[in-house]
Order: sequence, then C-alpha cells, then structure tokens
Amino acid sequence: MNSSKPEGERLSKRIMQLRDCSRREAEQYIEAGFVRVDGVVVEEPQFRVSQQNVTLDAHATLLNLQSVTLILNKPAGWTDGLEPLPVARSAQPGRQSEPPRAPRGPQNVRSLLTPAQHSKHDHSGVRLLKSHLTRLDASVPLEYEASGLVAFTQDFRTQRKLVEDMPFMEHELIIDVRGEVLPDALRPIERAMRDERLRLPDFKISVGSANPERSKLRLAVKGSHLGLAVYLCELAGLDIIGMRRIRLGRVSLGDLEEGTWRYLAEGERF
Repeated sequence: MNSSKPEGERLSKRIMQLRDCSRREAEQYIEAGFVRVDGVVVEEPQFRVSQQNVTLDAHATLLNLQSVTLILNKPAGWTDGLEPLPVARSAQPGRQSEPPRAPRGPQNVRSLLTPAQHSKHDHSGVRLLKSHLTRLDASVPLEYEASGLVAFTQDFRTQRKLVEDMPFMEHELIIDVRGEVLPDALRPIERAMRDERLRLPDFKISVGSANPERSKLRLAVKGSHLGLAVYLCELAGLDIIGMRRIRLGRVSLGDLEEGTWRYLAEGERF
C-alpha cells in the first residue's frame, strides 16, 4: 500500500500565509483569478506547490466578487438543465477503476457550460473564470424538443426574480410548422383563446412568415407553460417542425450560436 504523501502544500494554504487570511478567503482569491504560480494564473485551491513562485495580485479584493448569469442556446433534444449533472463516483481503494461510460438517456445541457462552448461573440467583457461554471441555479424550464434560451445564475437576486416574477414574465417562441399558414388558419386558436372553460394563459400568436414549404409562427406568452405551443398547433391542425425560445422577459437570444453560451451583460435585465 502506497502511503506517500503528496508533494508540497495546497495553494490555498500558501495564500493563507501570504495574505494572513482564512482558508475560505484564500480559496476565493484563487478562484477569482488573483493568484499566479510561476507567472501563470491558477484557479484551483487544491493545486499543490513547493518551490514555485506564488504571487497574489496587489489589487486583489474580495469586496466586489462577481456573481454571474449565463445565457445558453439549448439544442433540441437536450434536457433544460434544471436537473444537476450526475456526480461521477471515484474509484474505491484497491479496485481497478472502470473506463468511463457513455451517458445514458438525454444529454443534460449543463454539460455544455464549458470554456470550449463559450461563444466567440460574447461582448459582455467578463473575464471567464472556472468558478463561473459552478454553483449555477436554473429555474425556467424549456421543452425537451425545443431549442433556445435557457438561463443559469449564481446571483440570488436574479434567481429570485426568475422564480417570483415568472408568471408575469413574457416568453417569446418561434414555431416552425410545415406548409404555408394563412392568417385564417389560426381561427381555431382564437376561438380557444376566448373560451373561458379552457383557462388558457394570456398569449399572442401570429404568422411571421409563410411559404409553401414552411411557415414561422410567433408565440408570446406570460409565464412558462410547457406543452402550450404543441396544444395550440394541434387545435389548428399544424405540423410542428421545430420551436425555439428567443426571448425571456427583456433578454433576447440574439445571434448566440446553438450549443454555446454567453454572459449576461451589465445593463441586461430580465
């Protein structure tokens, strides 16, 4: 049995000595990108050092640590990330570790929250840190079959707004349907809208563009109502090809590429 100890000490311990601070404060300095080892930024508090040169940014402060919000363009056929990713089990001592297995079932969109999937067109100016991709809450569901805007946040104020204001927040979806849809084709939906027995939510639906191959409908609805778009299209006998959420409150998907994410910019509000 190998009882040798890892060489060196944890980087967080070295920062505790340099800054005369608590372990948690040392971890925060490291995760915020303020620490360099031999001139290279290291963001892992558990990183081990011995003789390397460890420096802490002279202007490092914990007063204005940023809690970020991420906007991701979910591909169709992925779960919406409200459920956490499964935690990988570590190998038991004395047992041979098994090779990684392919994920079972639908893929969780949280697996796209990686530096590699950060959009090249992110103009927020936020410097990417590994800590920005952890401890993220999600609360606004999106259909498995749909693509489009989903939000993840570390900011408790943003999370509270998304939860408490959701019944009043407008969602905008673009629904692609097969064939040419004329305005008269939506009359069954308009009749259902006026039928108080159905208790449908407040919504607006219109034809955005139409040609013999496919048409685009715009659906704006207050609150998250999974299945509503499918129900309305079935009423009108329309065959859905795809749908995409392009706006949540005042935040738009814009030109964010499918499968990539960006930071919510300063000044953007749901």
